[in-house]
Amino acid sequence: MKITLAQPSDLPKLLAFREEAAAWLRTLGTDQWSRPYPADRLLATIEAGTVYMIRDAEVTAGTITLTTEAEDGLWTAEELAEPALFINKLTVARTYAGHDIGGRILDWAADRAYGAGAAYLRLDAWTTNRGLQNYYLRHSFRHVRTVTEGGAINGGPRVSGWLAQRVTRPTTHGFTDETPALKSVLPAG
Repeated sequence: MKITLAQPSDLPKLLAFREEAAAWLRTLGTDQWSRPYPADRLLATIEAGTVYMIRDAEVTAGTITLTTEAEDGLWTAEELAEPALFINKLTVARTYAGHDIGGRILDWAADRAYGAGAAYLRLDAWTTNRGLQNYYLRHSFRHVRTVTEGGAINGGPRVSGWLAQRVTRPTTHGFTDETPALKSVLPAG
């Protein structure tokens, strides 16, 4: 399998992945990703070069977004001063479920973050999806805290405020990486 940067032509596939994942999550009793993701926002991340596709020959097996941008209001100023990369929208096609493709993608992201000088790979996960939280804990993430305020329009709980991080390190993930190296996240000087 290889990892490539997503192209604008991948937008329909990525939107379909999101719908497939939302349908599967509903069977598990969670409302995660139940609202459609705005296509224009997804296209902007593709054009920014932060969306990666995991391809098995011509079939897309998974995707992940890897960025230097943290979501507002989640991480402290001290944490944001530490070199880190953030993952979003990790999705594996249901036909590839059960083969730890997601774990290998997380290893690839940790290796890539390490290569860019990041100390941590960070994420925010759905606050009520215990299965997802446990998944990340099994893949070397450590729970930092859960942010529950200020996320919903009506003042209710934040839906994606379970924060976790993983120390970056070189890993063996088994993918052929066909993407350009990331710029260093370390401060200049």
